[in-house]
Amino acid sequence: MDKPATPNSFRTGPDEQGMFGIFGGRFVAETLMPLILDLERHWNEVKNDPDFKAELTDLSTHYAGRPSKLYFAEGLTKHLREVSSAKGLGGGAKVYFKREDLNHTGSHKINNCLGQILLAKRMGKKRIIAETGAGQHGVASATVAARFGFPCVVYMGATDVARQSPNVFRMKLLGAEVRPVTAGHGTLKDAMNEALRDWVTNVEDTYYLIGTAAGPHPYPELVRDFQSVIGTEARAQILEQEGRLPDTIIACVGGGSNAIGLFHPFLDDKEVRIIGIEAGGRGLDGIEHCASMNAGAPGVLHGNRTYLLQNSDGQIMDGHSISAGLDYPGVGPEHSWLRDSGRVEYVPILDDEALEAFKLTTRVEGIIPALESAHAIAHAVKIVPAMDKDQIVIVNLSGRGDKDVHTVASMLGMEI
Repeated sequence: MDKPATPNSFRTGPDEQGMFGIFGGRFVAETLMPLILDLERHWNEVKNDPDFKAELTDLSTHYAGRPSKLYFAEGLTKHLREVSSAKGLGGGAKVYFKREDLNHTGSHKINNCLGQILLAKRMGKKRIIAETGAGQHGVASATVAARFGFPCVVYMGATDVARQSPNVFRMKLLGAEVRPVTAGHGTLKDAMNEALRDWVTNVEDTYYLIGTAAGPHPYPELVRDFQSVIGTEARAQILEQEGRLPDTIIACVGGGSNAIGLFHPFLDDKEVRIIGIEAGGRGLDGIEHCASMNAGAPGVLHGNRTYLLQNSDGQIMDGHSISAGLDYPGVGPEHSWLRDSGRVEYVPILDDEALEAFKLTTRVEGIIPALESAHAIAHAVKIVPAMDKDQIVIVNLSGRGDKDVHTVASMLGMEI
């Protein structure tokens, strides 16, 4: 595939049809099209509405706890500089964490959920449905539904229900109904399939609160815009703390909402290297990974055209990741466009590399990161020692790791 021409700005998409180049769009059942068009109409009304923005800002500040901190990871920086010195490398860059783990509910997901629940209220909807993998979006959806008095149903793959039991309990405490999905491998893809089926059946009163920057237009755009608060804050914070922009920013990519939230405000800063980290699972040689942009091909899933894991017949493969939140065989369409345009690099990290980064961060920083975030930290561990001491790296710490302690204990052969 020929590399597309470099646009004047990487921040202008999507177009009116919801396309980022050849990616995106809305490939949905006819019964959903009126609902999608109604959602788009309301989204276009509220995204520049000062009253809507003021209400979202107030909730983000006083309920969710924004702005999240930009934290100099002194312990990790010191450790990686010692590695650099021992290997005779560049000295080791300074590492900062964007602390989305400090938000209410423990991850970046609350940013998007607050925006969408206000949109659902504006549209007059009476019921919320959501899909979840690691459970963080399910918890955030259940949280905002409780806050605004909406009944909420969360679809979650049966495999993820088993490995994310603390989040399942939290959702139920918040009043949500958690519906396990046994189809397929019982992971995020299957949960999203069931949520879409529910939506088709209950189009009049139901709002589908999608958790990632995928799905039919306008979801990739609106989720990105609600999550861009991450990069907007990080950009202002690093300018205040260091007096300049970072050299590199890194975030994990499943569907890609935390990553596009960090990346988007930096896309036109040509001097900033941007790296998205995919789930390499047990290696790209087989099928036990979720690195759709490194080992997949363009196709259509969940209402949009994007890079997908698929076999030679075009059937979607399930893949694998130690991290439930990255266990998805596709990616948001804007990431696919950024990959093909060359603006963002996408790199796989293996399960065992993420696990080592999880343990290292916990030990040297006193911060237990989500396994998703540990993938991004693992890549920083690889590249920071070879960088110069005056260089700066920001890693998006998209969530906290409380939810993952049972998974990690099992991987380490320990019991809780």
